[in-house]
Amino acid sequence: MEGNRIISKDDKGRCDWAGSDELMMRYHDLEWGVPVHEDRIWFEYIVLDAFQAGLSWKTVLHKREAFRKVFSDFDPGKVARMNRKRVDAACSNPSIIRNRMKIEATIRNAKGFLRLQEKHGSFDEFIWAFTAGKVIRNRWKSIAEIPPSTALSDTVSAALKQQDFSFVGTTICYAILQSGGIVNDHLVHCFRYDELE
Repeated sequence: MEGNRIISKDDKGRCDWAGSDELMMRYHDLEWGVPVHEDRIWFEYIVLDAFQAGLSWKTVLHKREAFRKVFSDFDPGKVARMNRKRVDAACSNPSIIRNRMKIEATIRNAKGFLRLQEKHGSFDEFIWAFTAGKVIRNRWKSIAEIPPSTALSDTVSAALKQQDFSFVGTTICYAILQSGGIVNDHLVHCFRYDELE
């Protein structure tokens, strides 16, 4: 890959789940599995992966920019201060997934996120401590081999729940770890697998 170049749709060297949707391919090629060290991005993944529960990632990804507007560019400080009027407006906004429980959970999670930042200096310090700053590189040959959760995601889920987070079950946490590059779950034949060494 050169810069932000996206490999052609006909190329077989990417993970199968990316499919042929341009937005999905761009996310796969440029973001998924790239080690994150910026708290705002971590919060964005927590928000988006919570909304993905029960839905497809493609659905969430295509609403990402609308989520960005509703949730103040994924600024946890601003989200934590969302009032009832803004929650009601979000619940009636057809551009996002209108699930009141998930919208209210996002505010709750923003407050927990701020507490973790205060306690650990940053959310990044907190989350990477689970692997002592190391990336876990798996060697999956097919999508069927990738587990929905692991002992690591169980531990992260329990730790977040202790901080009063919600919609952070082990499967959601595993998706967050994959997105943020703590776990490299690109398939071994994918061009990104070796690039993210």
